[in-house]
Amino acid sequence: MPKATADTLSAAVSGSLLMEHAQEFTKRVKLSGTPEELESFRYLQQRMADFGYRVALLSHDAYISLPGRSRIEIDGQTLDSITHSYSRPSPSAGLTGELVYLGQGKEADFNGKDLRHKIVLVEGIASPAVAALASAAGAAGQVHISPNENRYEMCVSPVWGSPSQEHLDRIPKTVVCTISNPDGEKLKDRLKTGPARATLHAEVDTGWRKTPLLVADLDPPGGHKDTPFVLFSGHHDTWYYGVMDNGTANATMLEAARILAEHRSEWKRGLRVCFWSGHSHGRYSGSAWYVDENWNELERRCAAHVNVDSTGGIGANELTASSVTSELAALAVQAVLAESGQKHAGKRSSRSSDASFWGVGIPSMFGSVSHQSAEPGKMRNALGWWWHTPHDLIDKIDQGNLVRDTRIVVRALWSLVADPVLPLDYAAHARALLAELDKIGGPIDLSDLRTEATILRDRAAALTDTPDPEQTDRALLRVSRALVPMDYTEGDRFVHDAALPQPPWPVLQPLRDLAAAGNDPERSLFLAVSARRARNRMLYALRQANAALAEASTTRRA
Repeated sequence: MPKATADTLSAAVSGSLLMEHAQEFTKRVKLSGTPEELESFRYLQQRMADFGYRVALLSHDAYISLPGRSRIEIDGQTLDSITHSYSRPSPSAGLTGELVYLGQGKEADFNGKDLRHKIVLVEGIASPAVAALASAAGAAGQVHISPNENRYEMCVSPVWGSPSQEHLDRIPKTVVCTISNPDGEKLKDRLKTGPARATLHAEVDTGWRKTPLLVADLDPPGGHKDTPFVLFSGHHDTWYYGVMDNGTANATMLEAARILAEHRSEWKRGLRVCFWSGHSHGRYSGSAWYVDENWNELERRCAAHVNVDSTGGIGANELTASSVTSELAALAVQAVLAESGQKHAGKRSSRSSDASFWGVGIPSMFGSVSHQSAEPGKMRNALGWWWHTPHDLIDKIDQGNLVRDTRIVVRALWSLVADPVLPLDYAAHARALLAELDKIGGPIDLSDLRTEATILRDRAAALTDTPDPEQTDRALLRVSRALVPMDYTEGDRFVHDAALPQPPWPVLQPLRDLAAAGNDPERSLFLAVSARRARNRMLYALRQANAALAEASTTRRA
């Protein structure tokens, strides 16, 4: 039998099987921790067992928030609204306060305003960032004006995963509602005539509940307890029926798992497939719990994380902007180009897509694979206007796009499990870091950082044609453990940073702050303390990475 290739596996993707799975996911609304969600998990469990995987359906405690009914009353009129996961529920008679319009709800819009006990009116989809600002300002409530006539379900907690005792106070302290754009325009017009008071009604069920998590494993021939594996994941919980988000992605996962298992004899690494609950209603509580519970094994063995979300949407013809860490960017380019002819841009990963694994030191790729093209004069929703609404149904799925997206994922996974050496390009990582260091000025000497990053670039580029692929893989895992946390976290490998936007290499932020301090000598002296520590943290990580690559190089020469 001829050896399998990426083309072989790509050609095996079945559109009819993908749509059969997608049809199954139209049957139930899958709110986290509900019987309906568990019933749907059992379908996944049976399919993965049919494909030959070792399957475990787990149950764990998660802090889940399920929005209920909502409305807004103003001037004797009632506006339809939705509330949000982790909003505070309103008192039984509603929450009443003065409305204050704050534009886009950015930090500058909040500065200098007395918002205590007031209700802020802001443009845009509800977000953790605005909820954090409103809570810090002492506001009692938030009303978000949707960018269009739809109202989008959202989770507004900035706490990643179930809150620890230390982070419980970061849960929003406001009642949060969203209204349609036409209703928002009416409210803004009303405020032009003078002060107005509104009453928010919001029912939200927040608390601890048992949630499911499906883990399916398959080992390569001769695999043992220390054999590296690739993590392939996606969430199963949904807003409403969620056929695209995340039904079709789950279909992609099942089809990829089936095809890859048929060629297991050629694997060099294992494959672990995880279906999460708590993505939408627990701020990634499932994947965060899994990291906390299995940190030691993940740190020892997990080579890469491929996440998949919202595949196959109608009109989703833009394939250049899926998320990827720099060491996996070349693999993303290869897979996308082969299936679409488009050149992936290597978009930096954002704080989304169950990216709970960066603290461990695991590089990642994807999340959503395909996106809507921008239309002149229209607001672009990358995942379709129906995303996070009741309209996310089977009619929003294009079978051809679903096959294409699944083929892209299959190609990437095949390389990760079957290439002789892991396709992790740390020369690309080093080039990205050097470019970032070039942007940072200030009085702190960064020459040692640049020297070590240059060594990393050169050693990683020379890591080819190794006679000991397993040794090289082990070295690359050590490099990942040193550098990925520097690139994508604030530096603590054992906690989860807030679900808020972060700059590249968050650990370098004190250096940026010092460079931006200007002519403020006393403030600069305080900032310099943090900046020196940030430099040292980054320098230590680079030296760890370079030591691992040096050992791999020595093994080759020997």
